[in-house]
Amino acid sequence: MNHKRDEVVALLPAAGFGSRMGGTQPKQFQKLNERSVLECTLDRIRAVPAVSRIVLVVSQTEIKQKRSFPDDVFLTSGGQTRAQSVRNGLEYIRDELGHTAQVLVHDAARPCVRVADINRLIDEVGQSQHGGILAIPVHDTLKRTNENQQIVATVDREHMWRAVTPQLFQVEPLIDALDVAERDGIAVTDEASAMEYVGATPCVVLSAQDNIKITVPDDMALARVILAAQDQT
Repeated sequence: MNHKRDEVVALLPAAGFGSRMGGTQPKQFQKLNERSVLECTLDRIRAVPAVSRIVLVVSQTEIKQKRSFPDDVFLTSGGQTRAQSVRNGLEYIRDELGHTAQVLVHDAARPCVRVADINRLIDEVGQSQHGGILAIPVHDTLKRTNENQQIVATVDREHMWRAVTPQLFQVEPLIDALDVAERDGIAVTDEASAMEYVGATPCVVLSAQDNIKITVPDDMALARVILAAQDQT
């Protein structure tokens, strides 16, 4: 069921370094063609009609070094973990916009996300208290191994999805979920896992396969190919 499209705030956690990427600066500031990964990601978010403002969560180091950021981006400082950085950003949004804001959380290192997919996520989630995420169906055969990397089982891939971003939730329920998970010592790897922990059932919305996250050096080359191909379509 499609819902009325509402204005949302985009929240980009970008306080981490990305040690697997290597280099002398955080991966989101490394060059992807002539522009940084973050600049390419921001271009995609800016192209979403429903996004009313963008909040970028960066490290204290970036703030102290006075790195230049676009004028239309609001800054706040991050925490020690991704979940803490998202929590800081959510608190900033709640203080600025109130308890009913909708927040589109997106990895700064996903510059290939398609605007059409984000629009569809916003349309399909609407004002749901449960929220929703972009996700990719699992097509490969899944194997479970033991500590010696020996296969012990083949996992049924029916109804299995790979969670990607953006993930869309209302600000207050997401803050509450993150707080409960932290209190209980639960490690959350994305926003949906925090919401699931407190009993919510977020929906999944189909994402294109090329919505990759830049994690290791080879991903930069792949992202360049994807962006070039997307420019031709």
